Amino acid sequence: MVDIHPSDWKFRFRSGRLCLDFIATVGDRDHMAFDRWQSEADFGRWCMAAGLLPHTITVTSVELDGARRLREALYRLVLAALAQSEPDPADLALLNSAARAAPLVPQLAAIGGPSRWESDTPYDAVLAMVTRDAIELLSGEMMGRVRKCADDHCSVLFLDLSRAGRRRWCAMNGCGNKVKKAAYRKRLRA
Repeated sequence: MVDIHPSDWKFRFRSGRLCLDFIATVGDRDHMAFDRWQSEADFGRWCMAAGLLPHTITVTSVELDGARRLREALYRLVLAALAQSEPDPADLALLNSAARAAPLVPQLAAIGGPSRWESDTPYDAVLAMVTRDAIELLSGEMMGRVRKCADDHCSVLFLDLSRAGRRRWCAMNGCGNKVKKAAYRKRLRA
């Protein structure tokens, strides 16, 4: 088994969209495909790290499996959109079902202070927020700006907001530097 560097277990928020960050909880899909949600607690930590909730939530193993199924359906839907092919009707049904739940609601504690997101059913509300973001992305013009990172060992899908629309890496200070350093070393050896 290949060892995964400790930094690779960290959640990635490089995509520019909530739904794409949700998908990015699986790393290196093309080679090792490791899940950053190793436990129920990891899903709760992701919700907080994504800025959706002010605290972690506790989910059951069934709920975690549901979030994973949704994540993979979203991934397949984005790939279908990129390939301009027909999406799987089961993936669309799962997306639309999750989007029907009540979303997180902003709450204000003090004028001028930060708002926070709340819900009586935070698990369902988080999935509703993610799927509504996915629906907006998949049905709008921004879908034409979604790219896959050019690093062979990165599977992050990201929104390219560069003026020219030719961004290659999910993050220049991560994958971009790694690829450029490898090319530089190769040129030095030659």
